[in-house]
Amino acid sequence: MKHTEDVPATPPALTEREKGIVAGLLLAEGSFGGDGRQPQLTLKMHVRHERLLRWLVERFPRTKLYGPYEHADRTFFQWMARGRALVLDVLPVLDETGFSTLDDHAAERLERMRERYADYIARVQRLG
Repeated sequence: MKHTEDVPATPPALTEREKGIVAGLLLAEGSFGGDGRQPQLTLKMHVRHERLLRWLVERFPRTKLYGPYEHADRTFFQWMARGRALVLDVLPVLDETGFSTLDDHAAERLERMRERYADYIARVQRLG
């Protein structure tokens, strides 16, 4: 398990291909919400996709991968981007790729999260 001091302050630069993969995954499978205090993005995938989820953590080191979990005959991992990791690392990639212009439903989910957590997002962006 990584310690906080081992996690870089900023994620490594992504290639255009990597940005496209991230946007596509989150567009199709991401769940946007929050815990009432901070925004979060969740991606639940079957354990057979473990390598892909670990690839996400490598690209976004401040995010977390949980699991595997078993529920209702399904075994899955859950990738989470919360708070600063979401605001400073993941949201800029989604903005840069035009995520919100690709799918109305996904754009609406993202916008609802941004509205609900607007104060938090602005504060994190301001403080960096």
